[in-house]
Amino acid sequence: MTLSYRFGTVGSPMSTPKKPGGSLGAIQRIKELNLNAFELGWVQSVRVSEATCVEIKQAAKINDVGISVHAPYFINLNANDDEWPKSRKRLMDSAIYGNLAGSTDIIFHPGSYFGQSASVVLKIAIERLKGCIDELIKLGNPVILRPETMGKSAMLGSLEDTLEMAKAVPQVLPCLDFAHLHARTGNGGMNTYDEWCRLLEQYGKELGQDLLNKIHIHLSGIEYSLKGERNHLPIQESDLNLKDLFKALVQFQTKGRILCESPILEEDALFMQQTWQEISGEEL
Repeated sequence: MTLSYRFGTVGSPMSTPKKPGGSLGAIQRIKELNLNAFELGWVQSVRVSEATCVEIKQAAKINDVGISVHAPYFINLNANDDEWPKSRKRLMDSAIYGNLAGSTDIIFHPGSYFGQSASVVLKIAIERLKGCIDELIKLGNPVILRPETMGKSAMLGSLEDTLEMAKAVPQVLPCLDFAHLHARTGNGGMNTYDEWCRLLEQYGKELGQDLLNKIHIHLSGIEYSLKGERNHLPIQESDLNLKDLFKALVQFQTKGRILCESPILEEDALFMQQTWQEISGEEL
């Protein structure tokens, strides 16, 4: 039996050796750890050659490691007209080079409301996303652009925001960061089996039940205040109710990838994988 989810890390495991190092060393280390997903952490900029992308794709195929990309942090679908071309280039470079590297999914932070209403900002964000996807379709690039659910209420990236973007634009689906959704409430909410079941029910209802089999999840422990996210934490040093979350994911027969963003990357990725096996009854 194989697990319903691939587990891995966002960025290179901390135990990746210096040689060969880089993304190739990270993929080898992921395999050695008995994990099978890796998110390229291109969070500052996209600085990679086409030749290196080909090598990443080959290494991932040989080692059966699913590849995704975390695009640069400095993307904002609600940027002003002067700044938007820079954000757009960061997102498009992530999609183009990510596709060359074998990535199926491009995860990005969608930006800020800048004090505007979600409805106003979403009109701008959706129009800009459509422009990006139109270009990718012309290029024959099949990557999924995934706006991430964000941990602060001032940020574009509520569950509803990401669902609206996904409904409006082809090749767009949410990246569900359950720790962010928990922190975004500011009061410890979104941390129970019933709440997660309602979320998954809404996801399937609005996007289609079949897409519950292609969920992309970011996960860690999290510290938060009334304004939302403060820091990522190791899972077991946080109040995130991992077991009940996994019970909800099992209940809705979901599948996909779970990428760890904890400060103890591979340690918590393995803990998540082990917890999933205990909850789901699945075995590697």
